[in-house]
Amino acid sequence: MSEDLSSAEGAQDRAPAGIEISKPSIARVYDYMLGGKDNFASDRKVAEMALQIAPDAPEAARANREFLRRVVRHLAAEAGIRQFVDIGSGLPTQGNVHEIAQGVDPRARVVYVDNDPIVLVHGRALLAKNDTTTVIQADIRQADDILSHPELRRLVDFSQPVALLLFSILHHLNDAEDPEGIAARLRNALPPGSYLAISHFHNPGAARPEIAEQAASAEKLFNENLGTGRWRFHDEILAYFGDFEVLAPGLVPVAEWRPGPDDRAAQGITYHTLVGGVARKPGPEPA
Repeated sequence: MSEDLSSAEGAQDRAPAGIEISKPSIARVYDYMLGGKDNFASDRKVAEMALQIAPDAPEAARANREFLRRVVRHLAAEAGIRQFVDIGSGLPTQGNVHEIAQGVDPRARVVYVDNDPIVLVHGRALLAKNDTTTVIQADIRQADDILSHPELRRLVDFSQPVALLLFSILHHLNDAEDPEGIAARLRNALPPGSYLAISHFHNPGAARPEIAEQAASAEKLFNENLGTGRWRFHDEILAYFGDFEVLAPGLVPVAEWRPGPDDRAAQGITYHTLVGGVARKPGPEPA
């Protein structure tokens, strides 16, 4: 981590024009946790405070990325999905959705969505020569704007199954912003045979008091410094899947969702505070 941090300290001088770096960004805090270089002093300050509460938080971040890779690989290789919409995609890193999906089928189409302008800058640079993948700047709170965006409509055919990926995004919606309603609006736009994948901060409650205490402290820190972050209970998160059919093993800590031999993230206390699951929209698939 120290080598990554020393490299990151020079990133401020390379900030793209118009990018606000005095306030921490969720995407850049997460980038720091993954050992990335696209973060700034304000982001690192919040990340270091979070590490005081949860020293193994980088391992939980890695487990989340490994979960994403396993999910995308399963949906592309086993479920035959060829369209992916990744909302709250964050900064590009190794094992991006398009790399995994197009490794299975080069014709797979991927749309990344994020509200952080620096994600747009880096994403477009990465995808400059990729005609089947794009990145758009939009906010999940304006679900209809995402669904009607011309770039998304150019690549995604909603008469055929779609994989909607909501990794580490719904927990950045406060309760008053109606995350359940937003999830429902996005779910309802998907045709039968589509899939919804979610990862979310989790508070296990009285069943695991030590972890619940850590979750409460982390939630307080995030809200004081980022203005967002909800560690929700199991049933609250499960409700985001609506009437979709949840795949085995259900909504579980992300490291426990169909783990594979290539997984490297260590499983500490914090991994219990990040859960994930995948569900399929029932009904006959379009012809």
